[in-house]
Parts: sequence; structure tokens; C-alpha cells
Amino acid sequence: MPALNVEFSDRELEDLRQTAKERGTSMKALVRDAAAADIARHRALRQGEQEFRRFFAAHAAEFAAAFPDDEPPAHGGVA
Repeated sequence: MPALNVEFSDRELEDLRQTAKERGTSMKALVRDAAAADIARHRALRQGEQEFRRFFAAHAAEFAAAFPDDEPPAHGGVA
């Protein structure tokens, strides 16, 4: 299995040891789980952003009618 060496400050390493001990897990598992959770969070945010953009594009006219003061000036001109 591929591996990755990660450097920590003395304080970070001590915090990592303590947290792993409190959770009853290894430092390796703690770091791997944290990385996996961050990747999943990032993926979910990206998917949410894409869904929002699709929704906004599909309802752009409704948003423009509901919030006319928030619409950009036509052709990039000054309002």
C-alpha cells in the first residue's frame, strides 16, 4: 500500500498522540480518518456547488425578477 510521510511540529505530534489515546485508536488511523473525512467534505461541497449553479441557472429569470436591484448592468455598463 502506498504511504505518505507527514511532518508535524512537536506540539502537533503530542496533540495527535493525546487525541489518538483518548479515542482509543492509533495515530495512523486518526490521521487517515481525518484525511478521508476532509476529502469527503470537499467532494460534498463541490457537488453542492455544482447543484446550486445548475439550480440558479435554471431559475435565473425568476431570481432576476425577484431581485432586480441585484442584477448586473446590461453589457457591463454603469447603471
